[in-house]
Amino acid sequence: MKLLMKKLEFLLEKGGTQKDVTLLVISGVSLIFSLTGWNPFPFDLAWISIILCGIPIILEAIIGLVTAFDIKADMLVSIALIASVCIGEDFAAGEVAFIMQLGGLLEDLTVAKARAGIEKLVHLTPQTARIIADGTEKIVPAEEVPVNALLRVLPGETVPVDGVIISGQTSVNQAVMTGESLPVDKTVGDKVSSGTVNQFGAFEMRATKVGEDSSIQRMIRLVQSADAGKAKIVGVADRWATWIVVIALSAAALTWLISGEIIRAVTILVVFCPCALVLATPTAIMAAIGNATKHGFLVREGDALERLASVTKITFDKTGTLTYGTPQVTTVASIVDEIADTELYRLCASAEQLSEHPLGKAIVRSYKQDSDVELLFCEKFQMLPGRGVCAEVIGQKILAGNLEMLTENKIDVPEAVLAQTNQYLSQGCTVTYLAVSELLSGYIVLSDTVREESVGMVDALKDLNVEPVLLTGDNERAAFAIAGQLHIEEVHADCLPEDKLKQIDAYQKKDEAVCMIGDGVNDAPALKKANVGIAMGGVGSDIAVDAADIALVDDEIKELPHLIALSKRMMMTIKLNMTFSMTLNFVAIILAIIGTLNPVVGALVHNTGSVLVIINSSMLLKWRKK
Repeated sequence: MKLLMKKLEFLLEKGGTQKDVTLLVISGVSLIFSLTGWNPFPFDLAWISIILCGIPIILEAIIGLVTAFDIKADMLVSIALIASVCIGEDFAAGEVAFIMQLGGLLEDLTVAKARAGIEKLVHLTPQTARIIADGTEKIVPAEEVPVNALLRVLPGETVPVDGVIISGQTSVNQAVMTGESLPVDKTVGDKVSSGTVNQFGAFEMRATKVGEDSSIQRMIRLVQSADAGKAKIVGVADRWATWIVVIALSAAALTWLISGEIIRAVTILVVFCPCALVLATPTAIMAAIGNATKHGFLVREGDALERLASVTKITFDKTGTLTYGTPQVTTVASIVDEIADTELYRLCASAEQLSEHPLGKAIVRSYKQDSDVELLFCEKFQMLPGRGVCAEVIGQKILAGNLEMLTENKIDVPEAVLAQTNQYLSQGCTVTYLAVSELLSGYIVLSDTVREESVGMVDALKDLNVEPVLLTGDNERAAFAIAGQLHIEEVHADCLPEDKLKQIDAYQKKDEAVCMIGDGVNDAPALKKANVGIAMGGVGSDIAVDAADIALVDDEIKELPHLIALSKRMMMTIKLNMTFSMTLNFVAIILAIIGTLNPVVGALVHNTGSVLVIINSSMLLKWRKK
């Protein structure tokens, strides 16, 4: 709902939309009065429409012709308007001007450009750094940090530049760069990237890439430039405008020379106006956007659905898109007879209840979901960065963490247990070992769970001849495990933002249209680069949503096949609209040449086509993929 309100506010602010609607209403009313003959003024009320709607069209045509010799549909409209006025057919002139401005307003509403979200990325850029020089610590602006400088990063702080840890151990939230759902343990020798967040332990690092070379600055540049080559679809009427103008003028001139009746020539110009052709695309797009909104999609770029219809590959981020993005306990295994699985689970959750680590929080959350039994009292709690937690529960010392923690406490792990846990690790899961009173007692397995609707959604995409691809920052084991469950054959793991960008670019160089679906800041460049970007609006970051063409407001990805099918149906409707409008224009021109139609009747017949185009487009509002 928040995203929808933002969209509505943006449209109201853009391009004087409220003023345009008001002028159109006044023009429409004046035409109705002119047609009915009600006229309390000494001039035809159709002149109100000519002035309010026609003059802007004529000015735009003249400016385009003079400044860039750019011939568009408004050039033919201007000629028809002037010719109609010259022979006294004021109503025909006003009607054509009104229809063209209505089509222009619809087009403006459907091609509103999305904001890039660069400002929010800039806000992620670290502002200061703790630099250590001559044994003292001082805070300096992040952009002033030199290469090889020694820095200290405290818990909760953002890493200011790229570098290597030289002392200390911690866990770092790298979601801004990789999209990984869990923090990554770091110790001496490990690399850290600017923009990532230090979660627990303080550490010292040596700067390797600073200023414009740092990861977060590269990300900003990627987002700024990624959509520079994304082609915008030009209206059909404007694409063919030069030929339409030449043919219309030639037909009108020949008819006038042969028949000697200028009214026939003017009628040809009136019926030649591409009103229905102009309306063919924007009306279908608006109806399709309305349909998409009902299914949870907020279309932020007007021509996004046009581009989506030609997509042959859909690249998915994994975490938060195909999966829920939050780890869940999937297995609890006790390896000692004295402790049952349920009791082991309770002891581990009790020890973790004061933990700030996402894994610890996940264990506690999962336990509360799975059991009604209260947690036990926890005391002497210690957080061991990069290792796990140590606590005392009902008088017993509890260690819950990784293998390194067990090794440091000289707790043996049997080969049989390692074999069991390695199977889970190979599937991309995370294992927390539990030692009770200095004795290994079991382990708990956590994994990011696949959304229930993901499997059916992927299969439905294949039925539409769209190939799904997994493009994720997670490790290979996790990526291939999830891909196997979802029947996705092509997988690219360990992807940084620039890697995703390169992969999408490689597809595009092979003339494959790509749709990217993601939810994190790290997906923003890829969302921009792709032919169509779709962001998870519910769980996704604001930056990802701003970078995308379409936002999935409620995160119901099961509706994605409907959106793809809707875009293809929309393009079919547009082609049908254009074929019908061009056929109608051709018939009307023949009748105008032989003198059957006059300008007023010609305008009415010609604009009847516009009404039929709108009705046909409106059928998309309730269309549903079967």
